[in-house]
Amino acid sequence: MPRYKLTIEYDGRPFAGWQRQANAFTVQQALEDAFLRFCGEAVVVNGAGRTDAGVHARGQVAHVTLTKGRRPFQISEAMNAHLRPHPVGVLGVEEVAETFEARFDAIKRHYVYRIINRRASLTLENGQAWLVKHRLDADAMHEAAQLLVGKHDFSTFRDSQCQANSPLRTLDHITVTRMGDEIRVDVAALSFLHRQVRSMVGSLEQVGSGKWTAGDLADALAAKNRARCGMVAPPDGLYLTQVDYP
Repeated sequence: MPRYKLTIEYDGRPFAGWQRQANAFTVQQALEDAFLRFCGEAVVVNGAGRTDAGVHARGQVAHVTLTKGRRPFQISEAMNAHLRPHPVGVLGVEEVAETFEARFDAIKRHYVYRIINRRASLTLENGQAWLVKHRLDADAMHEAAQLLVGKHDFSTFRDSQCQANSPLRTLDHITVTRMGDEIRVDVAALSFLHRQVRSMVGSLEQVGSGKWTAGDLADALAAKNRARCGMVAPPDGLYLTQVDYP
């Protein structure tokens, strides 16, 4: 049966995350409902990353298997029509091998976290970034963030409800840059623990505000203790931007 790879963007605010749930509306359900209306098939849309409630995506990847072959353009056009009015868009569709797995074939996932660092309240970007009113030192945040690169036990930055078998992860890169009032934290790894990115960003905010030093961040990482984590950054500013495949 034909299998298709979908590249998807969505505003995470109305959803209880990616993964289908019994008592809450999710991105996965919105897509599966749209497929049912489009082609009459009850399909499973398998995503590359299970984003949390309120987290956005600009480059989520998923795969779906249909019983009948269709042109990729036809799928994308029909899906975007049937997804309305939900804030989900299918950016691209391509036919792939029947063995393709959006989640397990991925070799790297890229996330961006957006902080708006200013006194004024958010208007156009409310719900799409984290507003931090006190001045942050982005250079200090970037320097400290390099201590997180590499393979570590990230227990400190792991949610207590995380179901991963191991807290060991390899962070390929993390950068912190400022452009005007916006501070961007770009991270990439094969995989992340539950709320790892938001936990790291919250701790880096402590560095940027001067409450922590880079040494404090290193000590928190070495402690392998969730209690040593700084605040967890809100979901508003987190975006899954890209998923890489061989």
